[in-house]
Amino acid sequence: MQRFEFTLKATDGKARLGEITTPRGTIRTPAFMPVGTAATVKAMMPESVASTGADILLGNTYHLMLRPGAERIDRLGGLHKFMNWDKPILTDSGGFQVMSLSGLRKLNEEGVRFKSHIDGSEHHLTPERSMEIQKLLGSDIVMCFDECPALPATEERVAQSMRMSMRWAQRSRDAFGDRPGHALFGIQQGGVTEELRGESAEALKAIGFDGYAIGGLAVGEGQEAMFGVLDYAPDMLPTDRPRYLMGVGKPDDIVGAVKRGVDMMDCVLPSRSGRTGQAFTRHGVVNLKNARHADDPRPLDEGCACPACRNYSRAYLHHVYRSQEMISGMLLTWHNLQYFQDIMAGMRAAIAEGRFDAWEADFHAGRAEGDIPPL
Repeated sequence: MQRFEFTLKATDGKARLGEITTPRGTIRTPAFMPVGTAATVKAMMPESVASTGADILLGNTYHLMLRPGAERIDRLGGLHKFMNWDKPILTDSGGFQVMSLSGLRKLNEEGVRFKSHIDGSEHHLTPERSMEIQKLLGSDIVMCFDECPALPATEERVAQSMRMSMRWAQRSRDAFGDRPGHALFGIQQGGVTEELRGESAEALKAIGFDGYAIGGLAVGEGQEAMFGVLDYAPDMLPTDRPRYLMGVGKPDDIVGAVKRGVDMMDCVLPSRSGRTGQAFTRHGVVNLKNARHADDPRPLDEGCACPACRNYSRAYLHHVYRSQEMISGMLLTWHNLQYFQDIMAGMRAAIAEGRFDAWEADFHAGRAEGDIPPL
């Protein structure tokens, strides 16, 4: 069986070009992972997601364990078969939901007890159970179970949380065992404190993982603080393993993260924005709700090859959004995912050719121009 391997192919400054090889296919890095929370990228067919250039999807342990259930997915052949996606899948551990469900949970060293947001049923999620669920799902990349406090938080609170997450990382490693062709990623925590980030990185490296994530960011600290952490956090992690920034983000967040040495990212933003009438383009964010688009026959983004831009006018996209037609979310999500994947492809080519700085300057210049003027 093909083993999980990471090959660093080129660097340009701190920006990295690489490939992750898995039994289910190659992931080109820098990579953006569309989020398929409940075994679907909302408003998209799997083959449509693949057509944008996505090499990997993210699934959500918490949501899938509650509905339809990890054991049921396993009986039905695993998550890949269940959702008709034959490329790699990364599953998060449920740790982020531990944070977001603070009103429904009881947290201690063993794990977290919580009530389902669906039906109020009680569940107990531990590092061992998280590993079991992710094995039942059959994901290619498994994430350690961790706890992530929302920022701002006191340094003492962040330190306590980080150290417990490192103990949970060891338990996750032990429970994961030896699974050829599957990978386990550790998650660095420590908030915005460099010393705590360093302590976390050393603990993770001592345990040993196939890849390393930077967690605990994009949780309320703002872009400036996030970039401040990314100026040093990726350098604390092994150079011969993938680096994954969890839950990020907007296009300029993604570019800034790659510039600082990050290889993988995920975010719900392309699909969530698509369902609310927002489109990301080379000239910034376009709000299709606005009446200025009602008579505009031009494409959303003339430089984009997605179906929304190739086959439909701004006037039509405005109309179907205002009419609450399902095709609106479908087309705008497809466009947004295509735009995000185009960014990744552009950065990969620029790193390979040693022109990342020039590419980044063009990227920011285009967005600074703003949307095309009304007719």
